[in-house]
Amino acid sequence: MAVKKKYDASTKARKRLLVVFVIIMLAFVALAVRLGYHQIYMAEDYAQRATLQQTSDKVVSAVRGSILDRNGGELAISATTNTIWVRTDSVRGNGKTEQEKEENALLEAHSLADILDLDYEDVLETITSERKLLKVAKNVSAATADIIREGGFAGIEIVEDAKRYYPLGAFASQILGTTTDDNVGLTGIERYYDRYLSGINGRWITSKDGKSNSIVYGTDKYYAAEDGYSVELTIDSNIQYIVEQKIAACLEKTQADRVMCLMMDPKTGEILAMAQTEEYDPNDPRVPISEEDKQQFVFMSDAQKVEYWNRIWRAFCISDTYEPGSTFKLITTAIALDERVTTLDDTFYCNGTYQVADWLLKCWYYPRAHGKQTLVQAVGNSCNPVMIQLGQRLGLTRYYNGLDAFSLTERTGIDYPGEGTNILQSRSSAGPVGLATMAYGQGIAVTPVSLVTAISSLANEGRLMQPHFLKRVINSKGEVILDKQPVIKSISVSEQTAADMLYIMEETVDEGGGGTAKIRGYRIGGKTGTANKPEGGGYSKTDVYGSFIGVAPINDPKFVILVIVDTPRGVLYGSQTAAPCAREIMNEVFLYLDIQPDYTEEDLAAISKSKVDVPNLTGYTLEDSIGILAGRGLEYQIAPEGEYYENLIIIDQFPKPGEELSQGSIVTLYYEPGEEVLEQEHGHEDEEVMD
Repeated sequence: MAVKKKYDASTKARKRLLVVFVIIMLAFVALAVRLGYHQIYMAEDYAQRATLQQTSDKVVSAVRGSILDRNGGELAISATTNTIWVRTDSVRGNGKTEQEKEENALLEAHSLADILDLDYEDVLETITSERKLLKVAKNVSAATADIIREGGFAGIEIVEDAKRYYPLGAFASQILGTTTDDNVGLTGIERYYDRYLSGINGRWITSKDGKSNSIVYGTDKYYAAEDGYSVELTIDSNIQYIVEQKIAACLEKTQADRVMCLMMDPKTGEILAMAQTEEYDPNDPRVPISEEDKQQFVFMSDAQKVEYWNRIWRAFCISDTYEPGSTFKLITTAIALDERVTTLDDTFYCNGTYQVADWLLKCWYYPRAHGKQTLVQAVGNSCNPVMIQLGQRLGLTRYYNGLDAFSLTERTGIDYPGEGTNILQSRSSAGPVGLATMAYGQGIAVTPVSLVTAISSLANEGRLMQPHFLKRVINSKGEVILDKQPVIKSISVSEQTAADMLYIMEETVDEGGGGTAKIRGYRIGGKTGTANKPEGGGYSKTDVYGSFIGVAPINDPKFVILVIVDTPRGVLYGSQTAAPCAREIMNEVFLYLDIQPDYTEEDLAAISKSKVDVPNLTGYTLEDSIGILAGRGLEYQIAPEGEYYENLIIIDQFPKPGEELSQGSIVTLYYEPGEEVLEQEHGHEDEEVMD
């Protein structure tokens, strides 16, 4: 029995050993599998994690190139600034106990919030986040960055950066545009030429220990950033300044909603100046531009805020369209002359209306009539029936071919984002009535830049140049990378036609309603326009675009200027709103460009005696009378006085025609109110009356 017990005990012992051995072997197998899993399967992942923990990889921002005017003046530059980053692992691990770590994090958040003037809760959430690397603040000054460095905060790293800065504030803001917080072009030139301005960011890779200190024996690689190129524009800051000052004065005088101006060199297509009175500061592009806007901004929805920003950031002269009024009659006349369906001496007769198919179209002068007149006089009179006849002589095909030649059926291709598209009547559906109304400038809308480009071709012997802002691109060494050359887009008209049109435009300023743009000693050509704004399917009787487009000097054109006054109060005419503003601008620009006056004998006589003969204004419109008086240096007043002056015909005046007055004297104009039918030039909804 004893032997059996001994056998049983031995067997059990061996079994237990076997079980233990099996367990140990299984443990070793599991450990080997686990070890293999971490060393082989997870090796790449762990290597990446180790690299992230032990390596600091910072972006070295490229310095964005400057934007310069044509004389090298700085319009947009990049100023050195600092960005504050945090490695959150270092913040959360700053202490021996959990309580100490929490207290240190709270203290660091308080200190950083005070130094950076940030919300404490936001800073705390950032520096204790589960994410590894986060931006705490950007555009931090050097002095503030030095305070943070001296504080020795856990996990905080400071990287030098660049901030976009506009040294002249709101100056030329719609031209320059803005950038995002990351220095990416958002609007304007900043966006269009972002590929040149932005440059290529670099990298700085260094090895770090657990406390984010550099490891001497670790990796340290620096890939330098490639700074952006500088962009030199065709804008002349001196002319731009003159324009901005004068349109601001015009806004105050006319009490308009806004005033816009565009100036271009007709021989090269270079934009010399572009401005509008709704200026914003690109250094703070989202700040409302007026106190009234600031009060309303608080109650705006996000969608309304975006709409507001888009409105003030938009360049009206490029992105928006407007009805040009009588200024478009220059285009119709030029096409007709070039196609030889009329001549300067051609005579026409206006009886106040003109029948086209089933429609009786009226002259804006109706119920009066211009009677017999030459082509030159008809343009000066803005006579609708004459424009209708020119359109009929041309026919749809030749008229639209002419619009093609003036580049009015397509975008100009200007180097600026968001160019608008002209709204013309369809070639296939215009018909005889559509052709007639378009011929005198009704029912169409054009971008200011397209109209300036078209008229500029008349000042350049018929060569239509592509408008552009870029003059050249320069690298950091001052080397020219790209030199923009003028581009001829088309030949709009012959040299002779262009010369004839300059003659017509000069006559309009010298003898007609464009006289408010006249400057003694300088030959100026131009045309005013007054177009009522569309409203509810018709046209407003009080809200208008008053405009003037001019060429100067006529004998050697240096610029074409367009001034648009949006919804002036009181006298609405372009001759009294836009033309005087253009005159003020041109006078200053002549002085700046050192263009000396060349006085005629008539000018010298008028200057020497400072007296002029009073013209006979009976039968003229108020708009033309104002221009004629201004051309002779005389002022005016209206009797009886009122608030709304539209379609007024002068029936008497004082002093009488032929009397001599000193320049600056006032002529009183007595008027006869016109009928409410009304001016086709002004676009009233009842202009077209079915016969």
